[in-house]
Order: sequence, then structure tokens, then C-alpha cells
Amino acid sequence: QVQLMESGGGSVQAGGSLRLSCVVSGYTNRRSFARTCIGWFRQAPGKEREAVATINPENTPPIYSDSVKGRFTISPHNAENTLSLQLNQLKPEDTGMYYCATRYDGLFCGPQLSPADYAYWGQGTQVTVSA
Repeated sequence: QVQLMESGGGSVQAGGSLRLSCVVSGYTNRRSFARTCIGWFRQAPGKEREAVATINPENTPPIYSDSVKGRFTISPHNAENTLSLQLNQLKPEDTGMYYCATRYDGLFCGPQLSPADYAYWGQGTQVTVSA
């Protein structure tokens, strides 16, 4: 059973920073953390869930949404099966629940993928940015 656990959310003022972390467990020998597509998503109240940053640590460089490019950095830590997301220059529109998700069986990472293409999800961590 693959499990993901996010942490690091909180409340900050605009311009501030946060660092989110996602610990992944349950990979088998058939799949490893470093060889599958994994990423961060967010969902604001009344809006659809959207991809923020995704990566396949061994095969695909990071892919960022246009709204966070240059401000957020996704980093895989393969030895610890951990995925972090550094959030800098935060804006009120970054407010939402942030989720970590993995495709598990999917190696391909790309902007054309939707949240439905990701097999396992964490419970989320809330980020609130005040003006």
C-alpha cells in the first residue's frame, strides 16, 4: 500500500516562504521513488485541483505551472523517498490545500496529464497567504 504524508503548510504574509515535504512509503521492488512521476498539486476553494510541479527524478526535469514558475522549486530526495516543494514570494492566490501525488505505474510526466492520472494521494496540507 503506497502512502504519502505531507507536512509544512501554514499561514504567511504575501512575499513570505514555506517549505512543504512529502514522505512516500510502500513502493515495491517493481517500482521505486526515483523512477515514477510524482508531484505537487493544489486546490483552492471552489476551484479544480491543478498541478503545481511534477517530476520523474530519473527521467524528466521539473515541470512547473506558469503561475509558480520562478517562485517554487520541487526537489526529490531519493534516498529518503521524500519530495519537497520550496514556495517563495508567496501571493494570496497561492492559497489552497496542497497535495502530493504519485502515478506509481506511470513513468511519463507531462503538462498534459490530469490529476486523474495520479494513482495515490496524500491527505494534503493547507497553505494560506494573506495580503
